[in-house]
Amino acid sequence: MYKHRLSALILMVLLLVINIPTFTQNELTFFSTQFNTTNEGKKFSDIIKDSGYSFISTEESPLLGEIYTEIGAGKGTIDVIGVLHGTFPPLASAGALKDLSPLLAQLSENRQFSPELVELGHLGTESTQYYIPWIQATYIMTANVDALPYLPEGADVMSLTWDEFADWCKNLFEINNQALCGLPHAGLFHRFLEGYLFPSFTGGTITKLRSAEAVQMMEFMRDDLWQYIHPDSMNYEFMQEPLLSGDVWVAFDHTARLMDAFSEEPDQFIGFPAPSGPAGRSFMPIVVGLGILDTSENIDQAKALIDYLTSPKIQETILNELAFFPVIDGLDMSDLSDGIKHEAEAVNAITSSEDMLTVLPPVGLGEQEGEFNQIYRNAFDRIVLDGEDIQTVLNEEADNLQALLDKIDAPCWRPDPPSIGACQID
Repeated sequence: MYKHRLSALILMVLLLVINIPTFTQNELTFFSTQFNTTNEGKKFSDIIKDSGYSFISTEESPLLGEIYTEIGAGKGTIDVIGVLHGTFPPLASAGALKDLSPLLAQLSENRQFSPELVELGHLGTESTQYYIPWIQATYIMTANVDALPYLPEGADVMSLTWDEFADWCKNLFEINNQALCGLPHAGLFHRFLEGYLFPSFTGGTITKLRSAEAVQMMEFMRDDLWQYIHPDSMNYEFMQEPLLSGDVWVAFDHTARLMDAFSEEPDQFIGFPAPSGPAGRSFMPIVVGLGILDTSENIDQAKALIDYLTSPKIQETILNELAFFPVIDGLDMSDLSDGIKHEAEAVNAITSSEDMLTVLPPVGLGEQEGEFNQIYRNAFDRIVLDGEDIQTVLNEEADNLQALLDKIDAPCWRPDPPSIGACQID
């Protein structure tokens, strides 16, 4: 049942919407923002070790700075990049990327890419292929099966509301005399805020930042939920570790950062969608593409690397080992691990829910994405952790965000309505 669905689970909704390793083979250099943690990096290195490629990791901001420097100089050492969909638009505008339409046609002779992802790689043009789809992922909730008896009466774990989730965490706290729900505040917490909390309460990520709905959301987090969140959440980067230790029984995180729990104890954990709010049940698809820089002097090798990374064997292995879903159809899923099955079931529950609200990661922010993420973190920390006045903080951080958006002329992205020019906060 997973053969045709796995590559489509995350992608099908994109029809309705839309960290750096270095690989060196001969003179080829490949930079990517994925697999940039020690654990992920080792796994990916093991996957490709027989190919002759090596792996070094870093972050996105220095990569973008180096790319712009090389493009300005008209020459450089970077050949292939593997980055998020939202990173490509400013690079395309700067003339930094080669058209990969001929390569896509060649690769499509022996593999079937998702049409939705291929379309995303056009970046709004009619036919220019700025990147070849590589991998994809998303975020889900996870629960120890021992937590299920504590669900509120009548609640369905596959279709929880935020109020039911808070009641669940409260039940766990009161009966066990300790907080057993956890969030990765030291990890990808900004994605929790931007992709799940804000949109599910307000219907948007940006435009409703200072709205009455945002105030209600912060009141909920401060008064109804946070007291039942494990205090060590401030230090959690990957939620799979506290889940496996038993310190946390219920958690939210990226699929790749939950995989160890599912893999090591598949009978002990289940995956399920994030709770829904007044505006819907948020779903953030993470799409990563492969592009070739216009200054590359190793075109044949660069094309060969992309061929290798999108081959069925590597796509299948990355899925099983790193929990990043494939971008091509028709893969052999007969040996799919129980952990991946759990994650696939959670994603399927999200994409088939009637109240699904698709939320894109930041698009076109480039080197300013870190500043964008920090504004959301600051708003949460100032209100929920430091106890500052909700409306005052939201107004101030909305002003900071508007100044950033105006500075780089960043338009809105889903679920906020399209804008001409910089996205405007209501």
